[in-house]
Amino acid sequence: MKEENIQVTTGGSEAISMAFFAICEPNDEIIVFEPFYANYNSYAVINEVKLKPILTRIENGFHLPSQKIIEKNITAKTKAIFICNPNNPTGTVYTRQEMEMLVKIAKKHKLFLLSDEVYREFAYDNKKQVSLLEFMEEIPDLAIVLDSLSKRYSLCGARLGMLISKNPEIMSGVLRIAQSRLSSGLIDQILATKLTEVKQSYFDKVKREYELRRDVLYAGLKKITGVKVFKPEGAFYTIVGLPVSNAEDFCKWLLTDFRFPSAGSGQVETIMIAPAQGFYGTKNMGQNEVRIAYVLNIKDLKKSLRILKTALEKYQD
Repeated sequence: MKEENIQVTTGGSEAISMAFFAICEPNDEIIVFEPFYANYNSYAVINEVKLKPILTRIENGFHLPSQKIIEKNITAKTKAIFICNPNNPTGTVYTRQEMEMLVKIAKKHKLFLLSDEVYREFAYDNKKQVSLLEFMEEIPDLAIVLDSLSKRYSLCGARLGMLISKNPEIMSGVLRIAQSRLSSGLIDQILATKLTEVKQSYFDKVKREYELRRDVLYAGLKKITGVKVFKPEGAFYTIVGLPVSNAEDFCKWLLTDFRFPSAGSGQVETIMIAPAQGFYGTKNMGQNEVRIAYVLNIKDLKKSLRILKTALEKYQD
C-alpha cells in the first residue's frame, strides 16, 4: 500500500462512518450479516444509510449463506456488502472460499466490499484470517478495509484507526471529510509511531491467552444443560443460545435479583452478559441468545461459568 491509499481516522468507528458517507447517497442500502456489531446501526443512521441484514445461524457457526441467497437481497439501492472478519459478535472467521465468493459478487454487481478487520490477529486453531487486502489488486475500485489500533494493542482509548482503498475518488472524498475535522489526536499518532517496535512475541502471547480463555469458556458452556454454542474461531466473543424464552429478561434478572455466594470473600456476586437481540436487525431474532466476551482471566471465567450454570437452574422463565 502507498501513502495515498491510507487515511488515518479517529478510531475505527470514524473509518466506518466515513466509508458509509463516501459510498452512499441517503436511503442507499448496505448488506450486513446478522448478528452484527450493534454500533453499525449508529453509523448508518448518522449517514442516512439503510442496513439490510441477511441471517446467519448458530447451527453452522454463523458462516455466510450461499451466493444465491446473498444475491436475492441485492436491489437497485444496494451499494455495498459489509463484513467483520474475524467477527464481533459471533467469533466467526470467514474462510477463503467465503471471501472469494464475496469478491465475486462485488465484481458481478459492481458493489463496494467493506471489511472491518480490527480483530485480524485473533484467529485460533491454526486458522488464518483471510484479509480483503489480498484482493485489492482484483477489485481495486471496490475494496475498502477498515482497521484500528484498539484490539491488537488493547488501546481502545487511543482513538486511531484507518481506511484503506485503492480507489482514488474514495480516498479524495474521505480526505476532505478528514480535513473538515482537522486531525486525529496528535498524542495518539505519536504513540502509534512506536507500536512498530512491539515484538511479535507480544502478539503471540496475547493470542495464546485468548485461545486458552476461549477453550475454557467453550468447554464450560458445553457442560450446561440446554445451552447451544459453537466453538468460536476468532476475536474474543461468542453468541450462545440459552434455555430461556427471553434472554434480555434473564440478563436483567442476573443484575437485579440473582446473587451467587462467594466462597472466598463471604460476599455475593453475579455476572453481566449482553442480550443478543440487539445485534440483529430483524425483529424478534436472537431472543434466547446472549453475547459473551471472554475478556476475563481464566480463574474468573471458570467462576463466571459456575455462576451462569447456577443462575439458569434457579431462573423461573
